[in-house]
Amino acid sequence: MTLVFAPANADSIPVHLLPSDGFTGWLDQQDQGIKDWVANADFSASHGSKLTITDSKGAPLRVLFGLGSTANQARDRFPTAGLAASLPTGVYHLEGNFNGDALAAACFGWLQAGYRFDRYKSAPAIKAALKAPKGVDTARIEHMLAAEKLTRDLVNIPANDMGPAALEAAFLALAADYDAETSVITGDDLLAQNFPLIHTVGRAAAQEPRLLDMRWGKTGPRLTLVGKGVCFDTGGLNLKPGASMGTMKKDMGGAANVLGLARMIMGLGLGIQLRVLIPAVENSVASNAFRPSDILMSRKGLSVEINNTDAEGRLVLADALALADEEKPDLILSMATLTGAARVAVGPDLAPFYSTDADDTATLKSAAIGAADPVWEMPFWDPYETMIEPGIADLDNAPSGGMAGSITAALFLRRFVTTCPRYMHFDIYSWRATAKPGLAKGGLAQGPRALLAALPKLLGL
Repeated sequence: MTLVFAPANADSIPVHLLPSDGFTGWLDQQDQGIKDWVANADFSASHGSKLTITDSKGAPLRVLFGLGSTANQARDRFPTAGLAASLPTGVYHLEGNFNGDALAAACFGWLQAGYRFDRYKSAPAIKAALKAPKGVDTARIEHMLAAEKLTRDLVNIPANDMGPAALEAAFLALAADYDAETSVITGDDLLAQNFPLIHTVGRAAAQEPRLLDMRWGKTGPRLTLVGKGVCFDTGGLNLKPGASMGTMKKDMGGAANVLGLARMIMGLGLGIQLRVLIPAVENSVASNAFRPSDILMSRKGLSVEINNTDAEGRLVLADALALADEEKPDLILSMATLTGAARVAVGPDLAPFYSTDADDTATLKSAAIGAADPVWEMPFWDPYETMIEPGIADLDNAPSGGMAGSITAALFLRRFVTTCPRYMHFDIYSWRATAKPGLAKGGLAQGPRALLAALPKLLGL
């Protein structure tokens, strides 16, 4: 399966993307044959409607696709994905009053409809290829699609085939593709090199915990990405009920999204110094599992009282963030499937984020719109700091009460970034429970395309 454009010299069938507002004006400019087809089919460019105009032998000459009203369009990020899946075999090209970000999003939506997770069961490919329109950066879109596939595949692979060792293998394979430098700290070496929280969370699993470290690029501003790589989360001794474990293979979605973003940065050759840190663990139950009420020391020297072993993601991230912070890069970015509270707040589609810099917040929010990769700002609300201070230790990993769970988790992580001037944190879901066009059920990339669009301004490129 390849998520790429058809050859530029291929013969192609035009697809007219038509909003219902202004459709009459478009139709007035067409020849009588098209007007007759439209009249006979009672086509009005309503949302999702399609009309294929054929020759005398039934071969398609052109396709009219309705985008509906402005309100309809606001509700559907990738209408061309559903269209692509419905068309017969052929090569097509887009026509319409679109350019820039809107045209790029239409192309991205069409091509990503071709994603299939077929590692364990074959799936039929879509039959409609797309030729790149003029003015579209084809290489950029194809790199975004490759990153999307990488992220989705990593999340979709079950934990029996995507434990810490397999995540390490995928990490090293990506690094090798772009000649990045890597190092891996595994097992008891984590203790020897002062990563006690990563070791503690992962020590009960059959596969040893590890910290994955990648560096790429020799010049330019410095960006460090930190992704939560909890390959499966039972909840530890605070064992989750069975229904809550059903999607826990996705608990490494932060790592998968970080690797997708790194894939785009390296593939596009951005002029930055990139570092990627992934604490890869499985949170399991065994006689040596960490316990509720344990007090653990972190790399940063902060003590942490454990009030819920199911709040393990912030623990492994804490040690990795402390390491990232020691270098004082220009920007640290963490991504994690961290809290159910974030899902309650914004649902599954939006990627909530926190930022220590108001200008960075504005830049990302603006970039996300053009990238069709929605984000939502959440507050680092300082008055809630007392909620993560248990008294018996410096920090509480799971404050009681159930209030502001995503915010208190973000505040916990911020305690480990004290020298880097700018920090952003994403509390993502990385999953779709039901399919919709262009967004298959299962693993999901959330935030990387928005961040890619924002990086030039964020880092002064």
